[in-house]
Amino acid sequence: MTVADRTISVFETIVEAGALSEKQLDCAVAEQKASGRDLGEILVEQGAVAGATLAPLLGRRLGLDGCYLRHGLIDPAAMKLIEQEEMEQLIAIPMFKVRDTLTVAMSEPLCLPKIDRLEQLTGCEIRPVFALESNILEFVKKYIECDLDIDAFLVSLAESDVQVVERETVDDSPATNLDKMVEGSPIVNLVNMALLTAIRDRASDIHIDPDRNGTRICYRIDGTLRDLMRPPIGLHAAIVSRVKVIGKMDIAEKRLPQEGRVRIVAEGRGIDLRISSMPTMLGEKIVVRVLDKANLHVRLETLGLRTEAMNSFVRMLRRPHGLVLVTGPTGSGKTTTLYSGLYLLRSPERNIVTVEDPVEYQLDMIHQIQTHEAVGLTYARVLRRVLRQDPDVIMIGEIRDEETARIAIQSALTGHLVLATLHTNDAPGAVARLLEMNIESYLISSVLNGVVAQRLARTICPNCATQSYPTENVLADAGLTHMSGRAFARGLGCRQCHDTGFRGRIGIYEVMEVSAELRRMIHQSAPTQELRQQWRRDGGLTLREEGMIAAVEGKSTIEEILRITRSPDEQTDRQDAAAGSQTDEVQVGPEEQTA
Repeated sequence: MTVADRTISVFETIVEAGALSEKQLDCAVAEQKASGRDLGEILVEQGAVAGATLAPLLGRRLGLDGCYLRHGLIDPAAMKLIEQEEMEQLIAIPMFKVRDTLTVAMSEPLCLPKIDRLEQLTGCEIRPVFALESNILEFVKKYIECDLDIDAFLVSLAESDVQVVERETVDDSPATNLDKMVEGSPIVNLVNMALLTAIRDRASDIHIDPDRNGTRICYRIDGTLRDLMRPPIGLHAAIVSRVKVIGKMDIAEKRLPQEGRVRIVAEGRGIDLRISSMPTMLGEKIVVRVLDKANLHVRLETLGLRTEAMNSFVRMLRRPHGLVLVTGPTGSGKTTTLYSGLYLLRSPERNIVTVEDPVEYQLDMIHQIQTHEAVGLTYARVLRRVLRQDPDVIMIGEIRDEETARIAIQSALTGHLVLATLHTNDAPGAVARLLEMNIESYLISSVLNGVVAQRLARTICPNCATQSYPTENVLADAGLTHMSGRAFARGLGCRQCHDTGFRGRIGIYEVMEVSAELRRMIHQSAPTQELRQQWRRDGGLTLREEGMIAAVEGKSTIEEILRITRSPDEQTDRQDAAAGSQTDEVQVGPEEQTA
């Protein structure tokens, strides 16, 4: 009998946690009795529970680490220590080696004869971790069938898949291929593959990180970093140089941060890249921001605003003058929301001017200006000159200081509609932030039309969506105790969503339209808490309340909404409560090599 069969109680624990229903478990047990197959394998095959959830639970039941294999956890060099036939017979796969200790994923990690055989084959001390049999055999096949020489593999990629456009302006001129002098170079193909993979998987950023054992290339998708590849040691400098050449950066300068930009043609469409380099102790780190217009949705109805919130936002924008603020942390979609507002307002009868750092997407019928602080083209300096350009609407990428804030306020007072972003945790807090910048309260109350605070929540993967029952504690945190016993949507995890259960993101918006009473309170410099209470009396909903509506509608999960709307105080309490306790899941990976 296998490991999963001997740990039936762990499946009952999963049922109690709401990740698995009793009906699904009963069905799998019946199948197990009929076929004699592993119960855990049956559950994963039927889609009842994700392998990424099951493996750590079974491993912990055995007193070991458990993991669900994915690309980036396995070092190809370690695979060479054991022949394919032995791996398939032992149902084991080497993951990585640290000094004389080899970490091996096994379906039976407590089987001493198998561990002895692995020690005999490798000459290393074996550190077993639990993994599902099907997961192990899948990766043995993947890594054996593909050529482990990454250079030879990358040479086969078509170099024309990615072309560099020498001119950055958006026009119909043909793309110019600048790679001919290094045609056939595996480094060129490696970088091309990284760019193509990021674009196809809708990634927002590519990270090229130096590592003691080589290079780590990963990309950010739906706000989460994921491993893409680990090129062999010794290629990092060449990869960095190639990216810097693409971005028209100085490849000889490695001591100072640099920034570059380029437009490429990939998948038949133009894509802008913003490249940033930073020197570190292990070498230069590169981050490439991918700006793909195909992922830009600038219509208000596609943002995810509820009808009441969208009507309030439109009323703010329809006023002939005043200040509209969009707040939230970096990467929360503030610029997209502003672009959506401009898209609604644009017309031949309006002169719309934006001041941005940088200009992320180029929009028709809108005049966009990019600041350049190195030559003195700051927000404040551009804004003073913009006012002489007879604008109707002005968008400011970010209000960072008192000077920019004061010019924005004065512009709104003189008959312009001003849209801008600001860094605050919620909508009522925007008033306090302006007061901190020494803007007088009577000026704020005179010009402020409203504030939109926002976050991005991951949406449930439609391919593996199922139902679950949250615990009472989770429902209490969410303020949904009245929904006890109700099923909520969640994703099990599949290949399409990289076993996360999420695919894509939606905006969660807190819209505070300034009413007459709020305007009076702002004029009197009322505290943020009192502004929030009045806004709630006016019918406003907080970010968490808006998010929970999305969770109830099956767009996201309760846990995801709690994560993105958790206040700093709640995060501190959570960390204090977890201090000194062991985490539920032990992550294992090549990062442990840096012992």
